Amino acid sequence: MPGISLEHLDRSVRPCDDFFRFANGTWLREFEIPAHERAYGAFAEIRDRNKEVLHAICEEVARDGRAEPGSARQLVGDLYASGMDEAAIERAGPDAIADELAALRKLGEPAFPLARTLGWLNARRVPAPFALAVLPDARDPERYLFQLQQAGLGLPDRDHYLKDDERSRALREKYVAHVARMFELLGDDAATASRGARAVMEIETRFARAWMPRVEQRDPYRVYNKRSAGDLLERVPAFWSEYFGGVAQPLSWVNERQPGFVAELEAMAREIPSVDWTTYLRWHVVHRNAPFLSKAFVEEDHDFFHRALEGVPELQPRWKRVVDVVDQRVGEALGQLYVERAFPPQAKQKVLALVGDLRAALADRIRGLEWMGGTTKERALEKLAAFRVKMGYPDTWRDYSGLAIDRGSYARNVANADLWESRRQLRRADGPVDREEWRMTPPTVNAYYSPGFNEIVFPAGILQPPLFDPAADDAVNYGAIGMVIGHEMTHGFDDAGSKYDARGELREWWTPEDRAAYEVRTALVVRQYDGYEGAPGQNVNGKLTLGENIADLGGLKIAYAAFRRSLGGREPAPIDGFTADQRFFLGFAQGWRSKWRDEAMRVRLTVDPHSPPSFRCNGPASNLPEFYAAFGCDTEGPMHRPEAKRPTIW
Repeated sequence: MPGISLEHLDRSVRPCDDFFRFANGTWLREFEIPAHERAYGAFAEIRDRNKEVLHAICEEVARDGRAEPGSARQLVGDLYASGMDEAAIERAGPDAIADELAALRKLGEPAFPLARTLGWLNARRVPAPFALAVLPDARDPERYLFQLQQAGLGLPDRDHYLKDDERSRALREKYVAHVARMFELLGDDAATASRGARAVMEIETRFARAWMPRVEQRDPYRVYNKRSAGDLLERVPAFWSEYFGGVAQPLSWVNERQPGFVAELEAMAREIPSVDWTTYLRWHVVHRNAPFLSKAFVEEDHDFFHRALEGVPELQPRWKRVVDVVDQRVGEALGQLYVERAFPPQAKQKVLALVGDLRAALADRIRGLEWMGGTTKERALEKLAAFRVKMGYPDTWRDYSGLAIDRGSYARNVANADLWESRRQLRRADGPVDREEWRMTPPTVNAYYSPGFNEIVFPAGILQPPLFDPAADDAVNYGAIGMVIGHEMTHGFDDAGSKYDARGELREWWTPEDRAAYEVRTALVVRQYDGYEGAPGQNVNGKLTLGENIADLGGLKIAYAAFRRSLGGREPAPIDGFTADQRFFLGFAQGWRSKWRDEAMRVRLTVDPHSPPSFRCNGPASNLPEFYAAFGCDTEGPMHRPEAKRPTIW
């Protein structure tokens, strides 16, 4: 019967010793990660099946020379065709980004001061020193707010610049050599390129010292520092008047998400010579555009950021890279074509029914919490009742009017799409929030909870086997996609999401006593995951991953409760030798089936708020008495956790 892949099991492993390996061990032992992947597993299999559908769509519409200008078929077809035209891309070489490079050569002239250039680049999605964003105001969720988000690093995280171990020092030397080689590809001689690369490293290291660490950024209060644009203009008028001029959008309010970083940038703007700023920004322009340039740039970019940093030997096939770019730049145009082929309406209705079951199960659990008082329970139930659910794809597709895409320059098409998206976001700063907007495209194999919108969103792309199979038994679907649904619901009540109320406003709606009781329980989660070794010599960061770990634990508890609730007292017959409860947990565990390269896992442990897949399986399972009962686990074994150490939150 569909649902459990029996061939993936390793029956030589006791479920109570290592459930992840029991459920997936044969696959883990026999499967080789493809040479062009950093990791592979259940989610990647769905992604690749989806990508084959997207590939067929892109090839079909690229052959269609009669698509109406501005239509989904024209945008998708022309962007894909330009990305697949390798001969034209090779002929262009670095001239494909000539406009950006020419603007940087003028930096320091009266018409091109530094701050105006920074704003001009940010509006073109070059994240140096900021990553431009316009998001709902956390204190006024019906209005959009312009965000100053720290960025400007080439390496993945501040730790890569500041840690002094041998591995980090060696990586920094490789990075400097990579930057120098990219400068040489732009035409610099070796000596000039080397000096430039060292200047880049000095500027980025100074930025890294001012970066707010990722753990601190998880606190929504720390990253809410709303200022009037006038306050910034009064503080450093010469800088901010020019920056906003480069962004080319009048603004009333700004959120300095990391004030220390902003203050350091203001100082660096005064102290660093324009020639070094030109070098630094030139690097970030070529780094941002390298995947869209000629073969030499693409291969050099891969050699450092994928081969050296993540251990990935080979490039992704070109068509996969181009399909990803189409999805990232005109994803709702591509999504329209995707859902026509890959997402039948009956699948949407079945998952919506699961959502209803999980919402009811979570409400039951909230009502039954012994550690939470009545006032907070009432507000939590109000928030849960107010959850919006978006399933599959938007009701209204994005209007791409004004976006210029043709069959000419690939890099120019990408730049046009990036600038179009920036202007779309900037136009709405200070204006009313569009609650119908989606932050993921329909083919995406993922889901999310938005605290500002108080909604859970499930793109069509994730609603595929093995996570969701209409032909599988309910036990497996509740364990796999049900856990994902419960996970996203629980994000509304994790350590960060719980600070937003039913309408998406950042405010404290808990009693002090209940918040204190909650934090006692979340501290147990931190300690549990701090103890897991994710890569040789490198443990999971329990504070960085806390929100996702709370959501994993809550998601599994809620999904199990919803499954038992759905049975109405019935007890399904065993299938393939496994009881319904066992199949629930196996569906859950096989959903996290995944294998990672050590180098890529090291990066993940530094930057990713999600724990490694094996701990996303064994961590929550080891806290559920229902898991112990399903597999007859005794009071000993590697996965066993004493009741006093099991965090019980939701």
